[in-house]
Amino acid sequence: MNDVSTAANNILWESIINGDQEAYRELYELFAEMLYRYGLRYIQDTATIKDCIQDLFTDLYHYRRNLSPKVNIRYYLLRSFRRKIHTAVKKTVTLNRAMEVEDFFSITYEPDKETQIIAAEQQQQMLRILAEELNALPARQKELLFLKFNCSLSYEEVAGIMKISVPTCRTLAYRAFRQLRTNMEKIPVLPLLVLLMHWLSQKNN
Repeated sequence: MNDVSTAANNILWESIINGDQEAYRELYELFAEMLYRYGLRYIQDTATIKDCIQDLFTDLYHYRRNLSPKVNIRYYLLRSFRRKIHTAVKKTVTLNRAMEVEDFFSITYEPDKETQIIAAEQQQQMLRILAEELNALPARQKELLFLKFNCSLSYEEVAGIMKISVPTCRTLAYRAFRQLRTNMEKIPVLPLLVLLMHWLSQKNN
């Protein structure tokens, strides 16, 4: 799902570069929740996540004159925010240098109230199983699926954010889905895809 069209994207970004306060407010309203959900995958300290978001938007304002005139806003914000989150996570693992930042990308299943009311118990159970299987995937595969399905990015954009090649990105996606299919073989391919996209698109995950 696109938050803004390409034309609106360019106009909004131009306003950001020009220091338009209303444009900053609009940008925050469009993307802050997405960034917050992404941050929760790495760290459960909500104060730190909010600080990273605040730092990101503060940097946008202070360094606005150095920004490229045309960017994919969603991609730019996710890539920049990921760097800030990684820096924050690294501060928590200084006592265990063997651990990498990527080890921390996590998966949980916490259905919102609407989902709890509408979804059948059987679907709820399948979603819980899916969450467990997703959490068993390597961290990079979990992050890739989140960016691909939840943030609606292309493989090229996901690869850019994760600093991997596009072929590697596609290979990781294939391996992730193959493992899910193997461990959830009783669910046909199409329903599994629908289930995966439904789960990853939930606001409270």
